Amino acid sequence: MGSGSNALSSVSVSRNMFETIARDLLLERTDHTLEVYEGSGSNWRLVKSGTPGNIGSFEDVLFANSEMQDSPVVVALSLNFRESGCTVGLGFVGLTKRLLGMAEFLDDSHFTNLESALVALGCKECLVSIERRKSIEYKMLCDVLTKCGVMLTERKKSEFKTRDLVQDLGRLVKGSIEAVQDLVSGFEFAPGALGALLSYAELLADESNYGNYTLRRYNLDSYMRLDSAAMRALNVLESKTDANKNFSLFGLMNRTCTAGMGKRLLHMWLKQPLLDVKEINLRLDVVQAFVEDTVLRQDLRQHLKRMSDIERLVHNLQKRRAGLQHVVKLYQSSIRLPYIKGALDRYDGQFSSMMKSRYLKDLELWTGVDRLNKFIELVETAVDLDHLENGEYMISSSYDTALSELKEKQELLESQIHNLHKQTADDLDLHIDKTLKLDKGTQFGHVFRITKKEEPKIRKKLNTQFIVLETRKDGVKFTNTKLKKLGDKYQQILEDYKSCQKQLVIKVVEIAATFSEVFESLAALISELDVLLSFADLASSCPTPYTRPDITSSDEGDIILEGCRHPCVEAQDWVNFIPNDCKLIRGKSWFQIITGPNMGGKSTFIRQVGVNILMAQVGCFVPCDKASISVRDCIFARVGAGDCQLRGVSTFMQEMLETASILKGATDKSLIIIDELGRGTSTYDGFGLAWAICEHIVDVIKAPTLFATHFHELTALAHENGSNDQHKQIVGVANYHVSAHIDASTRKLTMLYKVEPGACDQSFGIHVAEFANFPESVVALAREKAAELEDFSPSAISLIDSSVEEVGSKRKRVFESDDMSKGAAKARQILEAFVALPLETMDKTQAMQEVRKLKDNLEKDAQNCLWLQKFL
Repeated sequence: MGSGSNALSSVSVSRNMFETIARDLLLERTDHTLEVYEGSGSNWRLVKSGTPGNIGSFEDVLFANSEMQDSPVVVALSLNFRESGCTVGLGFVGLTKRLLGMAEFLDDSHFTNLESALVALGCKECLVSIERRKSIEYKMLCDVLTKCGVMLTERKKSEFKTRDLVQDLGRLVKGSIEAVQDLVSGFEFAPGALGALLSYAELLADESNYGNYTLRRYNLDSYMRLDSAAMRALNVLESKTDANKNFSLFGLMNRTCTAGMGKRLLHMWLKQPLLDVKEINLRLDVVQAFVEDTVLRQDLRQHLKRMSDIERLVHNLQKRRAGLQHVVKLYQSSIRLPYIKGALDRYDGQFSSMMKSRYLKDLELWTGVDRLNKFIELVETAVDLDHLENGEYMISSSYDTALSELKEKQELLESQIHNLHKQTADDLDLHIDKTLKLDKGTQFGHVFRITKKEEPKIRKKLNTQFIVLETRKDGVKFTNTKLKKLGDKYQQILEDYKSCQKQLVIKVVEIAATFSEVFESLAALISELDVLLSFADLASSCPTPYTRPDITSSDEGDIILEGCRHPCVEAQDWVNFIPNDCKLIRGKSWFQIITGPNMGGKSTFIRQVGVNILMAQVGCFVPCDKASISVRDCIFARVGAGDCQLRGVSTFMQEMLETASILKGATDKSLIIIDELGRGTSTYDGFGLAWAICEHIVDVIKAPTLFATHFHELTALAHENGSNDQHKQIVGVANYHVSAHIDASTRKLTMLYKVEPGACDQSFGIHVAEFANFPESVVALAREKAAELEDFSPSAISLIDSSVEEVGSKRKRVFESDDMSKGAAKARQILEAFVALPLETMDKTQAMQEVRKLKDNLEKDAQNCLWLQKFL
C-alpha cells in the first residue's frame, strides 16, 4: 500500500480469516494490540482498537460464532519500593462484568503475591508507569508478567493520578459517593493505579457506563493462592498442546450446559479456590443433593440447556448494542425459570431447606409480578412472536397505534394490488399466479411477469395497454399506470412502517435495559447452578465414582486421601489407573520423600494429591474412596523444568527461581509439591541444595510436602527423628517409594505403580533406557560403569554393615578419608591378585589355599584399618 518510503506491506484477507486473526491475537497470543482503520489513499482514520484486556470493540467479531470462555481483566500497578520490601498498589477493571477493584499488599523481590493475584483475577494486560523501566526490579516484574501470559503496556507517569478519582468513580459506580470515598481513602497507592485504568479504558467517555459499575476491595487472603507454576503443574486450565479436552482439569470438569455463563464461572472458580470451610461445604451440599437425586439433576440440565448467555445479552443491552433478537433471547430464558423453580421445589432430600434459602427464595423474588413477569409481559405485548419461526424479529403491530394504522394501510394496499392482479389476468385471459405472476421488490417495484412462451398470445394488448420493462430468459416484465401508482404507495408505506418499527425497537430495548440488575443477579444464580450440576455430573458419571471430601480448617486435621486417583489421567482411554493412598499426618508423615524408578508414577502421585485438594476447595467431589482434607491457603509446585531461553533463563535457573518463591511465600498452611529438585547441576551441588531445602521446609516452613527425588541419600532425613540432639530433631518426615518388580532370570523391569512405605535404593535408570530401545552395547557398558562406581564408592561399602540395613538408612560416611583410600587400595590389590590366579590350571584344593592366603593378608592389613574391617 502506498509508495516510496511510506509504503506498507499488506495482505488481503476474507472476513472469516480476519475473525481468525483477531481471535488469535486477542484471545490466544495475548501480547498484541489490534487496530482497525477505514479510508483510502492517504486518508485513513482509526475506527477501533483492542488489546487482550480490552476486547470490547471486537466482541462482535470474536464471539460471532463461539462462546466467550473467559472474562478478561486489565490491571494497573503502582509500585513503591522500600528497604523492607515492596508495597504493590493494584487496581483492576473487568470490562465485560463492569467491575472495578483495588488491592494493596506487601511483596518480595520475586513478586510472589502479585503473581498469585494476576492468576486469580485472570489478568490479560497490565499497565505500568514508563518511569519504572529504569528500576532494577523492572526485569523481575516483566518475567512475572511473561510467566502469567500478561501483556505489558507502559503509560505516562502523569496518568497514575488520584485527582478527581472519587468524583469519576461516583459517576461510574452504583450506590452513594460516600461509600466510594470510604473505600478509596483506605488505600495509599492503589487509587493511582485505578486512576490510570479509568483514563486508559476511557470509561467516562461512554455514558452507558454511568451507574453500572461495581467497586470492591480485593483481598489476597480470600482465596487459595496459585502461581503460574502451580497452574501449569496441575494442568488447571486448557492448553493448545492438550491432546484432548480431558488433559486439563477445566476440560474434564466443564460439563456445563448454559451458553457460556457456566464456563466463565468455572474458569474463575478454578483460579479462586475457597478457604472458608463453611462455604466449601455449602457447595459440596448442593453437589451431593444433585448426585443423590438423578431425576432433579437431569431435569435441571434439560432446562439449563435452553438458557442463553444472559450475562453477554445484558452487557449488550447496557452498551446500547442490542437489537430485538437479544431481548427475545432474554425472554426465552425467562420463560424457562418457572420450570427450574418447579424442579428445585420438588426436591425433598436432606438439603431441601438449604436449597430453598440459597436458590428458591431469590428465584421467587425475581420472577415475581414486579420483576421478570413485567419483562415477559412487555415482550409478549411488544414483539410479534408468530414471526420468530421464520427468523424475523418484529414489533407487533398492535403494540403502537401509529404502527397499527400503517399496518392497516399496508393490508388495504395489498388487497387492492391483489384485485388488480386478478382483473389483469381476466383481461388478458391468463391464469392468475400460474401464467401471470406478480413480482414484488424488484428494481422496478411491483411488476407483472409472463413467460416468453405466453408473450406472443397477448403481444397486441401488451403493446397498447401496458409498459414493457424488460425481456429476459425468465420472461417478460411489464406494468401499467395503476400498478405503478399502487406499488409506489405500498413502497412508501413500507418505508414508514420500517422506520416506525426501528423507533419502537429502540424504545423496547431501552425498557428491557431497565431489567439489567435483575438479569445480572439471575445470571449469577443460574451459572452457579450450572457449574455445581457439572460437578455432580462428573462425580456420578465416572466409571469409578467420586466421593465427598471431609473438610477441616487449616489449623486442624490431616490430609488423608484413600484410594486416590488422578482425574485427568484416569479419564484417558488407554489408562487403567492404579489408585494409591496418601496420608500426610502432622508429626508423622507431614513431609514425605518419595523415591523409585523413572516412569514409576512418582510425578503422577504427587500431582494428583495437589489436584484433589484443589478440586475439594473448589467445591467438587474428589476421585478417592475416602478423603479428609485440611484446607490449604496456597499450593506451590516445582514440577518439570522448561528452559526459558527467550528470557535468558536456563533450566536450572528456572528451577531455582521457582524454588525461591516457595521458600519465600509458603507457610505452614500451604501445600508444597516438589519433583526432581537439584538435577540440573553437579550431583554434589544438587544434593546439597536438595538437603538444605528439605531441612528448611521441615524446620522453618512446616508445610505438608511431597518431595519426589532420585537422591536416595535424602531418605536419611527421616532417621534424624531418632537423633538425640534436641536441636537437630526433625519431626514428621516419612519415606515412601513407588514399587517395581525385576524378573530374576530376564532382568526385565515391571512397574507396579503402587506407593508403599519405605525408601527405594535404586532408580532403575538403565532399565528405562532399555525400554527406550538403546543399543545393547550401550546398555551393557552403562551397567559395567554403574557397577564399578557402586562397588568402589565409599558410601556403597559403608552400607554393607548389616547393623545399618534398615529402611531409609542414611549413607553416613563414618570413616576418615585417609582410612578409606588406604583400605580401598588394599582391597583392590587383593581382588586384582585373585583375578590374576590361573584358576583353569589349578584344582579346587590349590585354589582354596591361594584364596585363603589372600584373605589372611587382608585380615592382617585390616587390624589397623576400620574401613577394611567393614569390607571383610
